[in-house]
Amino acid sequence: MTGVSGIGFIGGALDRADALRHDTGALAAALADPAARLLVLDGLLPVADDGLLGWTALADLPAGAQPILLGLDDGGRPHFTALTAGMRVDNAPAMRSPALMALLASLRAGEAATYAAARSVIDWHVRHGFCANCGTATAMFRAGWGRRCDACGTEHFPRVDPVVIMIAEHDGRALLGRGKNWPAGRYSALAGFLEPGESIEEAVAREVAEEAGVVVTDVRYVASQPWPFPSSLMIACIGRAASDVLTIDRNELEDAIWVSRADVRAVLAGEAGPFIAPPPYAIAYNLLTAWAAE
Repeated sequence: MTGVSGIGFIGGALDRADALRHDTGALAAALADPAARLLVLDGLLPVADDGLLGWTALADLPAGAQPILLGLDDGGRPHFTALTAGMRVDNAPAMRSPALMALLASLRAGEAATYAAARSVIDWHVRHGFCANCGTATAMFRAGWGRRCDACGTEHFPRVDPVVIMIAEHDGRALLGRGKNWPAGRYSALAGFLEPGESIEEAVAREVAEEAGVVVTDVRYVASQPWPFPSSLMIACIGRAASDVLTIDRNELEDAIWVSRADVRAVLAGEAGPFIAPPPYAIAYNLLTAWAAE
């Protein structure tokens, strides 16, 4: 597969320093390091300038906030984010506002990856403050990369939800869908969560069949991407459609269309076409680029 490059939210420069998460003494030293840095966030939104994330001294940690180790830079300087007291998450569509999307588009590749990790782990802490086994309140451990229940001893770790995102191709055309409330004219690859007991290939076939009524075979993997809204792993694939006859599930899609390689190439080049492409930091953009280059 050619043309898969520049995927958003990957390429972070920080060493995640897993050994520090298990070493209380080393973690204490990192927390006491006067050079330690704290990621500047406005709630869960990044604060950036010229494509770079904002950082401040760890000494600026708000009262009652709990530091979460993001990792070490090339010089061994520890970098943290923080779970602040009373923090809430927003499930509304506005959580991905046009302003946030524009800011993400401006972040440099490694910066976006660091932000994605911080946002996802904070969101997980906010949503998982109680033990799923017994209901007791849990406490942070492993430098913020886990929660432990003192009542039953259960340990909980940040979850990642796998999502297949795919192009079904037929006779030199790609199937794209449009979600409800999307910006006017935007179409993208179809997508859906993997279900228990399902392979990636089976999930691709099921989702395309459910959403567009198309049978897909010969599924091939292209690339993957972390997606911090709140914490998914996008698994990009291409499959062969047996037919181009569509039966659209209007509960899932507002519309679906077949587009030619020529149309995709034109749209990606900034020319007018039958759809508006997904943003460049979304793996759907890379998937379209890879398919168009075949």
